[in-house]
Amino acid sequence: MRWPMFKRVDRLVAMAVLTSVGLTWTIIVALTAFRIFIVELNDVGQGQYTLAKAATYVLLTVPRRFYDLFGYAALIGGLMGLGGLANSGELTALRAAGLSKLRICASVALGLGMLTIGVVILGETLGPFGERKAQTLQLAAKSKDVALAKGGALWARDGDTVISARRARTHGSNGGVELDGVRVFEFDPDGRLRSFSLADGAVHTQDDWTLANVRRTEFGEAAAVSTQQASTTWKSGLDPRLLALGIIQTQYMPLRDLDRNIAYLQRNKQDASSFISAYWARLFYPLDVLVLAFCAVPFAFGALRSGGLSKRLFIGIVLALGFYFLQSAIVSLGTVYNMNPAVSNLIPPLILVTAAFFYFRRNA
Repeated sequence: MRWPMFKRVDRLVAMAVLTSVGLTWTIIVALTAFRIFIVELNDVGQGQYTLAKAATYVLLTVPRRFYDLFGYAALIGGLMGLGGLANSGELTALRAAGLSKLRICASVALGLGMLTIGVVILGETLGPFGERKAQTLQLAAKSKDVALAKGGALWARDGDTVISARRARTHGSNGGVELDGVRVFEFDPDGRLRSFSLADGAVHTQDDWTLANVRRTEFGEAAAVSTQQASTTWKSGLDPRLLALGIIQTQYMPLRDLDRNIAYLQRNKQDASSFISAYWARLFYPLDVLVLAFCAVPFAFGALRSGGLSKRLFIGIVLALGFYFLQSAIVSLGTVYNMNPAVSNLIPPLILVTAAFFYFRRNA
Protein backbone atom coordinates (compact mmCIF):
# COMPACT_ATOMS: atom_id res chain seq x y z
CA MET A 1 0.00 0.00 0.00
CA ARG A 2 2.85 2.38 0.77
CA TRP A 3 5.03 1.51 -2.25
CA PRO A 4 3.42 4.05 -4.65
CA MET A 5 3.79 6.80 -2.02
CA PHE A 6 7.36 5.71 -1.47
CA LYS A 7 8.09 6.33 -5.15
CA ARG A 8 6.25 9.67 -5.24
CA VAL A 9 8.12 10.93 -2.18
CA ASP A 10 11.45 9.97 -3.68
CA ARG A 11 10.56 11.65 -6.95
CA LEU A 12 9.41 14.85 -5.21
CA VAL A 13 12.49 15.19 -3.00
CA ALA A 14 14.97 14.01 -5.65
CA MET A 15 13.69 16.39 -8.34
CA ALA A 16 13.75 19.36 -5.96
CA VAL A 17 17.28 18.54 -4.88
CA LEU A 18 18.64 17.67 -8.34
CA THR A 19 17.25 20.89 -9.82
CA SER A 20 19.02 22.94 -7.16
CA VAL A 21 22.19 20.86 -7.50
CA GLY A 22 22.24 21.35 -11.27
CA LEU A 23 21.83 25.12 -10.96
CA THR A 24 24.44 25.40 -8.19
CA TRP A 25 26.83 23.11 -10.04
CA THR A 26 26.61 25.11 -13.26
CA ILE A 27 27.12 28.45 -11.49
CA ILE A 28 30.15 27.22 -9.51
CA VAL A 29 31.82 25.71 -12.59
CA ALA A 30 31.08 28.79 -14.70
CA LEU A 31 32.57 31.14 -12.10
CA THR A 32 35.63 28.93 -11.69
CA ALA A 33 36.15 28.67 -15.46
CA PHE A 34 35.80 32.45 -15.83
CA ARG A 35 38.38 33.02 -13.09
CA ILE A 36 40.84 30.65 -14.82
CA PHE A 37 40.21 32.39 -18.14
CA ILE A 38 41.11 35.75 -16.57
CA VAL A 39 44.35 34.20 -15.26
CA GLU A 40 45.15 32.74 -18.71
CA LEU A 41 44.79 36.19 -20.28
CA ASN A 42 48.09 37.10 -18.63
CA ASP A 43 49.85 34.51 -20.82
CA VAL A 44 48.23 35.55 -24.10
CA GLY A 45 51.00 36.58 -26.47
CA GLN A 46 53.53 34.13 -25.03
CA GLY A 47 54.73 32.11 -28.01
CA GLN A 48 51.67 31.29 -30.12
CA TYR A 49 49.24 31.41 -27.20
CA THR A 50 46.33 33.46 -28.50
CA LEU A 51 43.04 34.54 -26.97
CA ALA A 52 41.21 31.79 -28.88
CA LYS A 53 43.62 29.16 -27.56
CA ALA A 54 43.20 30.45 -24.02
CA ALA A 55 39.42 30.11 -24.36
CA THR A 56 39.81 26.63 -25.86
CA TYR A 57 42.10 25.61 -23.02
CA VAL A 58 39.53 26.65 -20.43
CA LEU A 59 36.67 24.91 -22.28
CA LEU A 60 38.66 21.66 -22.49
CA THR A 61 39.12 21.69 -18.71
CA VAL A 62 35.41 22.23 -18.00
CA PRO A 63 34.55 18.46 -17.79
CA ARG A 64 37.29 17.98 -15.19
CA ARG A 65 36.00 21.00 -13.24
CA PHE A 66 32.49 19.55 -13.25
CA TYR A 67 33.94 16.40 -11.68
CA ASP A 68 36.05 18.25 -9.09
CA LEU A 69 33.27 20.59 -7.93
CA PHE A 70 30.40 18.11 -7.85
CA GLY A 71 30.78 17.37 -4.13
CA TYR A 72 30.40 21.02 -3.15
CA ALA A 73 27.49 21.49 -5.56
CA ALA A 74 25.77 18.37 -4.19
CA LEU A 75 25.94 19.65 -0.63
CA ILE A 76 24.96 23.26 -1.28
CA GLY A 77 22.33 22.29 -3.87
CA GLY A 78 20.89 19.69 -1.51
CA LEU A 79 20.48 22.27 1.23
CA MET A 80 18.89 24.74 -1.18
CA GLY A 81 16.54 22.08 -2.58
CA LEU A 82 15.33 21.07 0.87
CA GLY A 83 15.12 24.74 1.78
CA GLY A 84 12.77 25.28 -1.15
CA LEU A 85 10.59 22.40 0.07
CA ALA A 86 10.62 23.90 3.58
CA ASN A 87 9.60 27.35 2.31
CA SER A 88 6.67 25.90 0.34
CA GLY A 89 5.50 23.82 3.31
CA GLU A 90 6.09 20.50 1.51
CA LEU A 91 8.85 19.49 3.89
CA THR A 92 6.55 20.09 6.85
CA ALA A 93 3.84 18.03 5.16
CA LEU A 94 6.24 15.15 4.62
CA ARG A 95 7.27 15.25 8.26
CA ALA A 96 3.62 15.38 9.34
CA ALA A 97 2.91 12.34 7.15
CA GLY A 98 5.33 10.36 9.29
CA LEU A 99 8.55 10.59 7.28
CA SER A 100 11.61 10.88 9.47
CA LYS A 101 14.61 13.07 8.71
CA LEU A 102 16.53 9.91 7.95
CA ARG A 103 13.94 8.88 5.38
CA ILE A 104 13.98 12.28 3.67
CA CYS A 105 17.78 12.21 3.56
CA ALA A 106 17.61 8.76 1.98
CA SER A 107 15.54 10.27 -0.84
CA VAL A 108 18.18 12.96 -1.27
CA ALA A 109 20.93 10.33 -1.40
CA LEU A 110 18.91 8.27 -3.91
CA GLY A 111 18.72 11.14 -6.38
CA LEU A 112 22.33 12.17 -5.86
CA GLY A 113 23.47 8.55 -6.12
CA MET A 114 22.17 8.26 -9.67
CA LEU A 115 23.84 11.54 -10.61
CA THR A 116 27.08 10.47 -8.93
CA ILE A 117 27.34 7.42 -11.21
CA GLY A 118 27.36 9.73 -14.23
CA VAL A 119 29.92 12.03 -12.58
CA VAL A 120 32.25 9.11 -11.86
CA ILE A 121 32.05 8.04 -15.51
CA LEU A 122 32.78 11.65 -16.52
CA GLY A 123 35.81 11.70 -14.21
CA GLU A 124 37.20 8.51 -15.73
CA THR A 125 36.66 9.40 -19.39
CA LEU A 126 35.96 12.90 -20.68
CA GLY A 127 37.55 14.71 -17.72
CA PRO A 128 41.10 13.28 -18.09
CA PHE A 129 40.82 13.33 -21.89
CA GLY A 130 39.94 17.04 -21.91
CA GLU A 131 42.66 17.80 -19.38
CA ARG A 132 45.28 16.05 -21.51
CA LYS A 133 44.15 17.90 -24.64
CA ALA A 134 44.17 21.21 -22.75
CA GLN A 135 47.69 20.70 -21.41
CA THR A 136 48.97 19.61 -24.82
CA LEU A 137 47.43 22.67 -26.50
CA GLN A 138 48.85 25.03 -23.89
CA LEU A 139 52.32 23.48 -24.02
CA ALA A 140 52.47 23.46 -27.83
CA ALA A 141 51.34 27.10 -28.00
CA LYS A 142 53.76 28.38 -25.37
CA SER A 143 56.81 26.43 -26.54
CA LYS A 144 57.65 25.13 -29.99
CA ASP A 145 60.54 23.07 -28.57
CA VAL A 146 58.47 20.80 -26.29
CA ALA A 147 55.82 18.29 -27.35
CA LEU A 148 53.84 15.44 -25.84
CA ALA A 149 53.45 12.19 -27.74
CA LYS A 150 50.67 9.63 -27.39
CA GLY A 151 50.80 7.81 -24.08
CA GLY A 152 52.40 10.73 -22.24
CA ALA A 153 55.90 10.46 -23.75
CA LEU A 154 57.71 13.79 -23.83
CA TRP A 155 60.01 15.21 -26.52
CA ALA A 156 61.94 18.44 -26.13
CA ARG A 157 64.70 20.35 -27.90
CA ASP A 158 67.43 22.36 -26.21
CA GLY A 159 69.65 23.88 -28.88
CA ASP A 160 71.49 21.01 -30.60
CA THR A 161 70.20 18.50 -28.04
CA VAL A 162 66.98 16.47 -28.35
CA ILE A 163 65.54 14.90 -25.21
CA SER A 164 62.99 12.10 -24.96
CA ALA A 165 61.35 10.78 -21.78
CA ARG A 166 59.02 7.83 -21.43
CA ARG A 167 56.98 9.71 -18.84
CA ALA A 168 57.19 12.85 -16.76
CA ARG A 169 55.68 13.69 -13.39
CA THR A 170 55.74 16.50 -10.88
CA HIS A 171 57.05 16.04 -7.37
CA GLY A 172 57.16 18.04 -4.18
CA SER A 173 55.35 21.23 -3.29
CA ASN A 174 57.68 23.35 -5.43
CA GLY A 175 56.38 21.84 -8.66
CA GLY A 176 59.65 20.08 -9.55
CA VAL A 177 59.72 17.62 -12.42
CA GLU A 178 61.04 14.07 -12.67
CA LEU A 179 61.61 12.29 -15.98
CA ASP A 180 61.67 8.50 -16.41
CA GLY A 181 63.27 6.57 -19.25
CA VAL A 182 65.37 9.49 -20.50
CA ARG A 183 67.23 9.52 -23.82
CA VAL A 184 69.49 12.44 -24.75
CA PHE A 185 70.62 12.91 -28.36
CA GLU A 186 73.41 15.47 -28.90
CA PHE A 187 74.10 16.70 -32.44
CA ASP A 188 76.91 18.77 -33.88
CA PRO A 189 76.18 21.99 -35.86
CA ASP A 190 76.11 19.93 -39.08
CA GLY A 191 73.31 17.71 -37.76
CA ARG A 192 75.45 14.61 -37.15
CA LEU A 193 74.82 12.59 -33.99
CA ARG A 194 77.67 13.30 -31.58
CA SER A 195 76.54 11.33 -28.51
CA PHE A 196 73.65 9.36 -27.10
CA SER A 197 72.82 8.98 -23.41
CA LEU A 198 70.34 6.56 -21.88
CA ALA A 199 69.29 7.11 -18.25
CA ASP A 200 66.74 5.59 -15.91
CA GLY A 201 65.59 9.03 -14.85
CA ALA A 202 66.33 12.72 -14.47
CA VAL A 203 65.56 15.13 -11.63
CA HIS A 204 65.89 18.91 -11.70
CA THR A 205 67.76 20.22 -8.66
CA GLN A 206 68.51 23.93 -8.30
CA ASP A 207 69.86 25.02 -11.71
CA ASP A 208 70.91 21.63 -13.12
CA TRP A 209 69.46 18.27 -14.03
CA THR A 210 70.83 15.05 -12.53
CA LEU A 211 70.72 11.86 -14.59
CA ALA A 212 70.55 8.52 -12.77
CA ASN A 213 72.17 5.27 -13.94
CA VAL A 214 73.50 6.75 -17.19
CA ARG A 215 75.03 4.96 -20.12
CA ARG A 216 76.64 7.43 -22.52
CA THR A 217 77.93 6.61 -26.00
CA GLU A 218 80.14 9.08 -27.87
CA PHE A 219 80.56 8.69 -31.61
CA GLY A 220 83.99 9.50 -33.03
CA GLU A 221 85.30 9.41 -36.59
CA ALA A 222 86.32 5.75 -36.42
CA ALA A 223 84.74 4.28 -33.27
CA ALA A 224 82.12 4.69 -30.56
CA VAL A 225 83.04 4.79 -26.86
CA SER A 226 80.56 3.89 -24.12
CA THR A 227 80.76 4.79 -20.42
CA GLN A 228 78.55 3.94 -17.44
CA GLN A 229 77.87 6.20 -14.43
CA ALA A 230 75.59 5.88 -11.43
CA SER A 231 74.69 9.57 -11.74
CA THR A 232 75.92 12.62 -13.56
CA THR A 233 75.09 16.32 -13.83
CA TRP A 234 73.35 17.26 -17.05
CA LYS A 235 73.78 20.86 -18.15
CA SER A 236 70.56 21.80 -19.92
CA GLY A 237 68.40 24.84 -20.45
CA LEU A 238 65.28 22.67 -20.28
CA ASP A 239 62.87 24.59 -18.05
CA PRO A 240 61.05 22.29 -15.58
CA ARG A 241 58.30 24.89 -15.12
CA LEU A 242 57.55 24.68 -18.82
CA LEU A 243 57.54 20.88 -18.75
CA ALA A 244 55.13 20.96 -15.81
CA LEU A 245 52.54 22.61 -18.06
CA GLY A 246 52.23 19.38 -20.02
CA ILE A 247 51.97 17.03 -17.04
CA ILE A 248 48.55 16.07 -15.73
CA GLN A 249 48.51 16.23 -11.94
CA THR A 250 47.92 12.92 -10.16
CA GLN A 251 44.52 14.05 -8.82
CA TYR A 252 43.29 14.49 -12.41
CA MET A 253 44.33 11.04 -13.65
CA PRO A 254 41.79 8.22 -14.15
CA LEU A 255 42.11 5.09 -12.04
CA ARG A 256 43.63 3.02 -14.85
CA ASP A 257 46.47 5.53 -15.36
CA LEU A 258 47.11 5.81 -11.64
CA ASP A 259 47.23 2.02 -11.32
CA ARG A 260 49.64 1.78 -14.25
CA ASN A 261 51.96 4.44 -12.79
CA ILE A 262 51.90 2.81 -9.34
CA ALA A 263 52.84 -0.56 -10.82
CA TYR A 264 55.66 0.99 -12.84
CA LEU A 265 57.15 2.93 -9.93
CA GLN A 266 56.90 0.01 -7.50
CA ARG A 267 58.46 -2.32 -10.04
CA ASN A 268 61.40 0.08 -10.33
CA LYS A 269 61.54 0.63 -6.54
CA GLN A 270 60.63 4.30 -6.77
CA ASP A 271 58.38 6.43 -4.59
CA ALA A 272 54.74 5.98 -5.65
CA SER A 273 53.12 7.59 -2.57
CA SER A 274 51.57 10.53 -4.44
CA PHE A 275 49.97 8.19 -6.99
CA ILE A 276 48.73 5.80 -4.29
CA SER A 277 47.18 8.68 -2.34
CA ALA A 278 45.47 10.00 -5.50
CA TYR A 279 44.27 6.48 -6.37
CA TRP A 280 42.47 5.96 -3.06
CA ALA A 281 41.13 9.52 -3.00
CA ARG A 282 39.53 8.94 -6.41
CA LEU A 283 38.24 5.52 -5.37
CA PHE A 284 36.53 6.99 -2.30
CA TYR A 285 35.21 10.04 -4.16
CA PRO A 286 31.64 8.71 -4.70
CA LEU A 287 31.42 7.64 -1.06
CA ASP A 288 32.60 11.05 0.16
CA VAL A 289 29.99 12.84 -1.96
CA LEU A 290 27.09 10.65 -0.83
CA VAL A 291 28.10 10.59 2.83
CA LEU A 292 28.54 14.37 2.88
CA ALA A 293 25.14 14.96 1.28
CA PHE A 294 23.39 12.31 3.38
CA CYS A 295 24.88 13.21 6.74
CA ALA A 296 25.25 16.98 6.49
CA VAL A 297 21.69 17.82 5.38
CA PRO A 298 19.95 16.73 8.64
CA PHE A 299 22.06 19.11 10.71
CA ALA A 300 20.49 22.04 8.85
CA PHE A 301 16.84 21.01 9.20
CA GLY A 302 16.17 23.52 11.95
CA ALA A 303 17.76 26.35 9.98
CA LEU A 304 16.02 25.41 6.74
CA ARG A 305 12.59 26.27 8.11
CA SER A 306 13.58 29.75 9.21
CA GLY A 307 16.59 30.63 7.06
CA GLY A 308 16.69 32.24 3.68
CA LEU A 309 18.91 31.60 0.70
CA SER A 310 21.96 33.29 2.23
CA LYS A 311 21.69 31.22 5.40
CA ARG A 312 21.49 27.95 3.48
CA LEU A 313 24.47 28.96 1.35
CA PHE A 314 26.44 29.79 4.47
CA ILE A 315 25.61 26.42 6.07
CA GLY A 316 26.57 24.56 2.90
CA ILE A 317 29.88 26.39 2.49
CA VAL A 318 30.84 25.90 6.16
CA LEU A 319 30.04 22.18 6.06
CA ALA A 320 31.84 21.67 2.74
CA LEU A 321 34.96 23.52 3.90
CA GLY A 322 34.89 21.74 7.26
CA PHE A 323 34.80 18.32 5.61
CA TYR A 324 37.48 19.34 3.11
CA PHE A 325 39.91 20.44 5.84
CA LEU A 326 39.11 17.40 7.98
CA GLN A 327 39.77 15.06 5.09
CA SER A 328 42.97 16.87 4.05
CA ALA A 329 44.32 16.83 7.61
CA ILE A 330 43.62 13.14 8.19
CA VAL A 331 45.00 12.03 4.81
CA SER A 332 48.14 14.15 5.36
CA LEU A 333 48.63 12.68 8.84
CA GLY A 334 48.16 9.23 7.38
CA THR A 335 50.92 9.92 4.86
CA VAL A 336 53.28 11.22 7.55
CA TYR A 337 52.71 8.20 9.83
CA ASN A 338 52.65 5.63 6.99
CA MET A 339 49.00 4.77 7.53
CA ASN A 340 47.27 2.65 4.93
CA PRO A 341 45.86 5.20 2.42
CA ALA A 342 42.57 3.28 2.21
CA VAL A 343 42.13 3.66 5.98
CA SER A 344 43.07 7.35 6.05
CA ASN A 345 40.57 8.08 3.25
CA LEU A 346 37.87 6.08 5.03
CA ILE A 347 38.20 7.82 8.41
CA PRO A 348 36.65 11.23 7.42
CA PRO A 349 33.35 9.78 6.10
CA LEU A 350 33.23 7.42 9.10
CA ILE A 351 33.51 10.42 11.45
CA LEU A 352 30.67 12.13 9.61
CA VAL A 353 28.52 8.98 9.65
CA THR A 354 29.12 8.55 13.39
CA ALA A 355 28.13 12.17 14.08
CA ALA A 356 25.00 11.75 11.96
CA PHE A 357 24.10 8.51 13.76
CA PHE A 358 24.07 10.18 17.16
CA TYR A 359 22.15 13.12 15.70
CA PHE A 360 19.48 10.79 14.32
CA ARG A 361 19.17 8.93 17.65
CA ARG A 362 18.56 12.20 19.44
CA ASN A 363 16.35 13.97 16.89
CA ALA A 364 14.72 11.23 14.78
